[in-house]
Parts: sequence; C-alpha cells; structure tokens
Amino acid sequence: MQHTQASVAVTGTGVRSRPRAALPALCATQITSWGIVYYAFPVLNSRITADTGWSPAATTGAFSGALLVSALAGIPIGRVLDRRGPRAVMTTGSVLAVVALLIIAWAPSLAVFAAGWLLAGMAMAATFYHPAFAALTRWWGDDRVRALTIVTLAGGLASTVFAPLTAALAEHFSWRTTYLILAAILAIVTIPAHALALRAPWPPAPPSHLRQAAATGPAVERSRPFLLLAAALTLSGFAMYAVVMGLVPLLTERGATATEAAWVLGLGGAGQTLGRTLYAALARRTSVTARTAALIAAGGATTAALALVPGPLPLLALFAVLAGTVRGNLTLLQATAVTDRWGTTHYGRLSALLSAPASITAALAPFAGAALAGLLGGYPALFLLLTVFSLIAAAISLGAAPSAK
Repeated sequence: MQHTQASVAVTGTGVRSRPRAALPALCATQITSWGIVYYAFPVLNSRITADTGWSPAATTGAFSGALLVSALAGIPIGRVLDRRGPRAVMTTGSVLAVVALLIIAWAPSLAVFAAGWLLAGMAMAATFYHPAFAALTRWWGDDRVRALTIVTLAGGLASTVFAPLTAALAEHFSWRTTYLILAAILAIVTIPAHALALRAPWPPAPPSHLRQAAATGPAVERSRPFLLLAAALTLSGFAMYAVVMGLVPLLTERGATATEAAWVLGLGGAGQTLGRTLYAALARRTSVTARTAALIAAGGATTAALALVPGPLPLLALFAVLAGTVRGNLTLLQATAVTDRWGTTHYGRLSALLSAPASITAALAPFAGAALAGLLGGYPALFLLLTVFSLIAAAISLGAAPSAK
C-alpha cells in the first residue's frame, strides 16, 4: 500500500485503509455533480422551452426520466459497490455525465434531448450521494457519521454555488452554451478526482454489533420495519423533491424574477449545509425512530409555510432556508438509515433497495408536481398537498422501529 494514497485507521470495526484524498475529493465532486447535473435544470428550463418551443411538461418529463433511470440503476450499482468499491463506478459515471450534458446541449429534437437525460440518469446513479455514502461507510467505519456529514455539508452548497452561477451564465449565453460550459467544469473537476483519489484497497465489510445484522440481506428487505421505512421515505421523498423543483415557479408566480428565484433556491442549499452541522447532535439525543418522524414532519411544516405565506420575498427566502435545513438533516438520516438499523454488511444493496422507491417517486416529482399544480390552480395549492404527504409519511415512519433498538 502506498502511503501517499491511503492511511490506516483503527476503529471499533477493526483496521482499515482509507484514501487520504477521498474525503476532500468527494466533497468537490458532490458539489459539482449535483450543482451541474441536477440544479442547473430548474434554472435553465424556462429558457429551454422558450428557445425550442418544447412544452415545460415535455422537458420536465425528460428530466424526470433521468431520475427514474437513476433510481433503477442504483440497485445493480449498489451490488457492484459492495463487492468492488467506488473508483471504477464513480469515474465511469463522471464520464457519462459529461457526455450526457454534451448531448443535451446539442440536442436538435426533443427525442435527442430526452435521450441525453436518460444517459444522465445512469451518471447520477454512479456519481451522486449513494456511491459516495457507500465509500465513506466502508472506509470510515465507526467514524462514518463525521465523514458523511462533511461530504453532505459540501454537497448542500451545490445549489448555493451553481444555481446563481447557471443563472449568471444564462444571462450572457444561450442555454446550450451554458450547458457546454458547465460540462467542461464537470469534466475538469470530477473525472480526475474520482480516478485518482479513490484508489485505496476496498476493505471487507466489518461484522456488525447490531442484532438485526444476523439476518441476511433478503430477510431484512422483507421485514415490516424495512417496508414501512421505505414507504415513509417514498412519500417524504416525493414531497421534498417536488418542493425543490416547484420553488422557482412558486416564487415567480408571486412576482419574483427568475434570477431572484434562483438565488432563493441557492439559499435553500445553504440551509442544507446548516442542517447537516446539526445532525450529529440530533442523532446523539434521539432514537432513530423519533428523529425520522420529527424530521419528516418538520419538512411538512416548512412546505406549509411556503404555501400559506404570500410574501414578502425575504420571508419566503427564510422559509426556503428552513426547508433546506430540514432537507440537509433528511439526507444524513437516509444515509445512515441502514447502518443505524441493520449494520454495514449489506449497505450498498439495502440502501439502494430502501431508496429505490423514494428515488422513483422523486423522479416523478418534477413532472407530477407541474401537472398537479396545473390541476390544483397553482403552486401554493400544490405545496399544501405536499404538506399532507409529509405528515402521512411521518406517521408511517413511527411503525418502522427496529426491534433491537
């Protein structure tokens, strides 16, 4: 083992090697990947539809297709991560992301545009939080919450950095040129970072001290707590992502400019970063079941505030920050949901299965949210419906208590 590439850490789960550069590299790549592949779209979509004549429902449907592909691809990718580690997966995913953005920027037709987004969905599954969490959970062992917190703190800045940057680029360039510039940034940051910083040996999964870990992966995934938790996270995930995608049109309905709405979306990302600094303390003081229900319910409360308060814009921005704070905690909650209940042995597979239905509904959220807003008469009514979904999810999560906790 080359000492320039890895260090040895002794934890409660034994001696393990970890690449020294992995944590800073994953911080940089999560900011860049989320910021460009995910958060640029809601900023650019109105310009895309105005320039091409494609309907907002069609372009949003293409983006939803990417999220759906990501959810489905995450399950086999999780198995590969458990066996072989993150380097090949995340490097390949970075290359696919760049190619996908080039296709999207060039797309002469809606069909090609949609094909580019489907390829982007494969890239999302291989580069977003799930593979990064799998890497940190295995390499950092008992210290994983600190490592996960650091990476999600960085990832929470994705919209803060790239929503305003994308809006600024779009003021001076076409949406196609903006995507080309963003693709170049993505290539420069993520491809070498994943290829060079994730080279440490992939350690075997450590034995878990949790009683539930004695069960096999298939036994866990058929258990009542697992199924109820998946249901709660599915409803919550739909509400959360519909709020993210609906925030810009909600604000523009209330008189904000597109640039002002992009800045508020970015401030929500700053709120995510703030929330993640609080999660470790919350985890020490609450049971896994109590904090799951409380955080999902808090997400519903912030959604209700955005629905019911018409302004002014600074107050709506404050609610967006609070909503981001809750989302930041929920990201870490989901990252640790498997290990807190069933240990680390089958982390990649179980976490992919747990998040798959939530990711599928999140994939449908942009399209379904836009459609529901039209049927309900606007985004305030949509946000009230999403509040109800969050409260139902919180109630369901109370039944997902692990038997040994």
